Amino acid sequence: MRATVMTFAVASLIVVAPSLQAQAVGQENASTVSAATQQTQRPGVSSDTIRFGGRTIPAGDTVTGPLLVAAGDLHVRGVIRGTAIAIAGDIVVEEGGSITGDAIAVLGSVVNPRGSVTGTARTFSTSFSWLEDVDQGPAPRRGTTEAMSLSLGWLVVMLLIGIGVLVFAGAYLDGVTDVLEQSFGRSFLVGIAGELGMIPLMLVVVAALCLTVVGILLVPFAIVAYVLAVAGFLTLGFLSVARLAGGSIGAGRGDARGRALRALVLGIAVFMGVWVLAAAFQWSPAISGVLRMIALAVTWVAATAGFGAAILSRGGTHRDAATKVGVDESAAWQTPTPITGVAAARKPVRT
Repeated sequence: MRATVMTFAVASLIVVAPSLQAQAVGQENASTVSAATQQTQRPGVSSDTIRFGGRTIPAGDTVTGPLLVAAGDLHVRGVIRGTAIAIAGDIVVEEGGSITGDAIAVLGSVVNPRGSVTGTARTFSTSFSWLEDVDQGPAPRRGTTEAMSLSLGWLVVMLLIGIGVLVFAGAYLDGVTDVLEQSFGRSFLVGIAGELGMIPLMLVVVAALCLTVVGILLVPFAIVAYVLAVAGFLTLGFLSVARLAGGSIGAGRGDARGRALRALVLGIAVFMGVWVLAAAFQWSPAISGVLRMIALAVTWVAATAGFGAAILSRGGTHRDAATKVGVDESAAWQTPTPITGVAAARKPVRT
């Protein structure tokens, strides 16, 4: 969080640097004329320009700007001669306080109940009071109606995605489903390995791209493409498991496409129905908690096995990825090439 605030501070300084520099030059010229006299007249003058974590200008003190405060509020009870800037915080000009220049709040607001701001008060975002360590208590528990709406909404979304994949990418879905039917256990183990290796593999790809100047420019696009590919494999794998589960329960009769659609819809309804059931018992924390744990475990197993099958089938393009090709030894004697130490079989002669 501190690094983010420092980044905002640097960016804001770059934006307002020209005006601050002009103001600082004018104040420096004026201060060189009567610096000793002003110091005598204002014993509370300060020149601390940048402060992190908030700051308060006490009543009777005068601070020469520009003044910048980051990750905290700036409370002005005295006088700021120049521009005041707050990054991720508010500028609060209290009674008796005064800012002779502009009051700029980046990711904050300017509050001026009784004080005075001679320049312009500019606000570039809302208040960031959530940065303060305030104990607001536990978050309110979601109601049963809201939980049901959320779970039913996800059910509809998954049904729409599944139908879309079946219509526009049915061949790839068939490929992943075939691998699942051939070797569910192997797909599950490969899925666990894939989940554990997702982040290390992404780091390796980024490190390889950083070896060249052109590769460094492609790093953001590579990360986005990698995340989309992983999300696509997970979705395709989960839909394949749902289709396989729905087909085992009962897909009915009809053509192949109709049976596939009914199996997919039934499987998605089964997996997402556990979440809907948990949402229905939202009023009971114990029952809802147990049902959510069951739903999470079932969903994770389905997504992991499907992810492994998608990896083995290379996104559904290789249906025989989990099939071990055997050698037909019955026709080995028919080879026309002699093998050393092996007598050639006599060719059958018709009588």
